[in-house]
Parts: sequence; C-alpha cells; structure tokens
Amino acid sequence: MTVAALPISPHPAVDGGLQLEVTNVSPQTDSIVSITLADPSGRKLPSYVPGSHLVVQYGGEGVNAYSLTGSGNDPSEYTISVLRVEEGAGGSMAMHRLTAGDHVYVSRPRSAFAPASTATHHLLVAAGIGITPVLSHARAAADHGTTSSLIYVYRPGAGAHVDEARELLGPALTECSNRDSFQTVLTEQLTAQGVGTHLYVCGPIPFMDAVLDHARELGWPSARLHSEAFGAAELDEGEPFMVNLVRSGLRLEVPAGVSLLDTLEKAGKSVPNMCRKGICGECVLPVLRGVPQHRDLYLTDQEKAENTTMMCCVSRSEDPELELDL
Repeated sequence: MTVAALPISPHPAVDGGLQLEVTNVSPQTDSIVSITLADPSGRKLPSYVPGSHLVVQYGGEGVNAYSLTGSGNDPSEYTISVLRVEEGAGGSMAMHRLTAGDHVYVSRPRSAFAPASTATHHLLVAAGIGITPVLSHARAAADHGTTSSLIYVYRPGAGAHVDEARELLGPALTECSNRDSFQTVLTEQLTAQGVGTHLYVCGPIPFMDAVLDHARELGWPSARLHSEAFGAAELDEGEPFMVNLVRSGLRLEVPAGVSLLDTLEKAGKSVPNMCRKGICGECVLPVLRGVPQHRDLYLTDQEKAENTTMMCCVSRSEDPELELDL
C-alpha cells in the first residue's frame, strides 16, 4: 500500500482531513481485520461523536467509509474494522493489504449515527460487521455512566469484537447465532424497555428493516429508532419522485432504481461527482423546496436536518416532488 511519503494527492472526500500512520493490523475473524491509525508525530486526534465514521482513501482515487469503534473521547488513535468483500469494488481488499507503517489519508470523523442525548438507556442491535458503530455506542455509554445493552447476531466463528463486547457489557450482552433465538430475544427486550430507551440497529438492510418493523409493531415511536446501513451499495431502489430544476426550467421524473444524478445527467445537466456512493461530497445540490431522503455518509446530522442540501448520487425525496436550485 502507501508509504510515509504519499505519492498521491488527497481525494476530495478526505482533502483537509488527516494523514495517519497504520500502527497495528489485527485479524478479528477470517474475513475481518481491525486497523489502528495514529498521528505519525504522536499528536492527539480529533474527538468524535459515538457512531461516527472515517472516509479512508485506499488507493490513488478510491475512498470508502468505515465506522470507528472507539468511544470518541479524547482519542490518541482511531480503530476501524473492515470486512473483506471479494466481489466488491476493491476497497476492502486494499484495506486488508495495509500493514504497520503504511500511511493513509482520512477525513475528519463525521457523525451519521449519533446516540440520542435524552436516552435513559441504549438498546443496541447488531448483525455481523454492524457491530462496529454499535461498539462505539457501548463504549461511550460506559464512559458517560449511562446504561446500554447489546443483542449481537453473528455466525459461529464469524463474530468480530466478541471478547471486547463481553468484557465491556458483561450480562448486558446477548449473543445469538440463529434466527429463532434472535427473534425470541428481540421480542423480549423490545417489550421490556422503559419509555426513555432508544433503539440503535446496524447490519444488512433486510435485517435492519425487520428489527425496525418489529419495534414499530410493538408501539415504538420513530423518534426512538435509529439505524445505519453499511453503505450506498446496499440502498434499496426507493420510490419514484419528480424534481423541478428552477434555474433550468426543467421538470424531470426520477424512477425507482435510478439515481437523481443519473437522471440529471441523462437530461444533459453536468453535476460534479466522483465516488457516486454518498461519500465524497462532490455532487452536493441546493434544495429549495421539499424534504430530501438523505442516504449519504457525507452530510452531518445537523446538515441533514436543515434539508437545504443533498447528495444527488444516492439521496432521493421523501415528498412526491423536490425543487432544486439548478
């Protein structure tokens, strides 16, 4: 991989971020490695909100986002865990080739899955590599003196950070290795929680949808439900919507399964873009009217709540119609 004097320039997604040194690479499972990053000069790193991620440049132009597993409190190092995806775009394979002493560019941490400050208890649910941001939540809860419990679903022998979770949570950790046991545990814990509990789930899209749907069926309000997908590649097709381009005088239909960016390009509109995965921030567009369905990993929670910008490569519309300053 890259070495101390990087021969490449930072990708726009990490420009203005940090150049860090790999200090440790350790296997979690046969397909997951943990990678520890630190400042080469030994300086402290920026703190972050639990559940945050880094965008990591893994080659000349490739970038991907990985969840931080620490609490975020005054860190001297960042640790991420990466699942090797053989049929992917190559990012995970490149990350698995990193060794101690390599240098990488990373963004500053960004929050896409922050804990609710008003929660009296945090019920955490993770499947597979989805343990990474959830472990960050558990560490932060322990640091701040709040309570958390974790249901962790993984195939036998394929669980990452299991020993850490056991030490951190003790009896508040429930491990499940099959669907039936998980459904039983999930129902029991969803029905036993107090009104101040918030639910956080991370894992494959169908898994998260099933957990959230079950919670809603049991009366959990949406404000107490939080989730994070692995990335844009796993996003569903979404609903069709119309987009009005105010300055261009165009009205376009964005079909299900077609991105807003693709629709704009087909109509002859040139929009700067690079990653097309909601990571780099290049394709940001101003929103004049309507509520975007934010599905990117670039905007902060506050920026998403303001609904004044959107990433057109992955984000869609909550409303039947969206109006853009384009």
